[in-house]
Amino acid sequence: MEEHTGSPRTLRVAVDRHTTPISKQYTPYIPSELPSQPECHTLQVARPGVRRRAVRQVMVLEVAGRLDDMVGELDVAIALSLAHGPRGVICDLSASPDPAGPVAVEMLASAGRHVRHWPGIPVAVVCPDLAVREALSAHRLGRNLIVTESLSTALTAVLATPYLIMQCLTLAAHPTAPRAARNFVTRTLLDWKLDRITPNVCRVVSELVASSSVHSGSDIDLSVVWDRGFLRLTVRDHGPALPGQSRHPEIQKRGLTVISGLSLSCGVLPTDDGGEVVWAVFEAPRSPAGNSPGPSRPSPSKNDGNVKAI
Repeated sequence: MEEHTGSPRTLRVAVDRHTTPISKQYTPYIPSELPSQPECHTLQVARPGVRRRAVRQVMVLEVAGRLDDMVGELDVAIALSLAHGPRGVICDLSASPDPAGPVAVEMLASAGRHVRHWPGIPVAVVCPDLAVREALSAHRLGRNLIVTESLSTALTAVLATPYLIMQCLTLAAHPTAPRAARNFVTRTLLDWKLDRITPNVCRVVSELVASSSVHSGSDIDLSVVWDRGFLRLTVRDHGPALPGQSRHPEIQKRGLTVISGLSLSCGVLPTDDGGEVVWAVFEAPRSPAGNSPGPSRPSPSKNDGNVKAI
């Protein structure tokens, strides 16, 4: 039974399918050689220290201390910000008091790997130090970052990026959720002419949704994004595990083993509401016809409609 409604307050229902634009400007990092073993990461929350603020759907991370002391914490903050699907992430080093050392610059440049893990979300670095900017631009991973001298320039560059398509689905924690997730993924990849990877993506989404449904008991948010040869799947739940349940035991043990064997990279990120985002990236080359999946710049007002299914 289906009930159609246009109210935005009906988003947290059993099934809600809509299209959300996110931004893209630069050529994403596409490795010439794929890793022999997929990367999987389970990330813990860093100590507070990097200040976060949102500017027009862009997450700005301000570093006030020495970059040499805080670069590790900054990298974790980037990953945690990406879990919320912002339009972009900007690392503002303008207030950092001392010049960055070579080790810190190398670690900062490695933030370019997030472009591969989170296709379609630009990561920018604001740094007044010309030597650091040149070092980042010359680095293999740093070249995937937007590197500017001022925050205003970085914000303009991120907001000027063209849009990609993100297909989203919200599910209630219910035994039928994995099947609904598989159907959603199958339809989306068929529409995008990426059906060759459907079996692997469906198996992964089924594992993740089943685990979230059983152990969190909250609504489950899915998103699928394609970006020039790579597809990112994210599954997010809300809030801590149910009483008597540990947080995603299948994901931590058997699940991540299955997911890592089917994807290029994957990982687990905590969220501010006590939940988690599990993500996986798959190789998804352009279709033989040479057309990218879906329109490259959707109308912000276009929506597939809100549907409540029972």
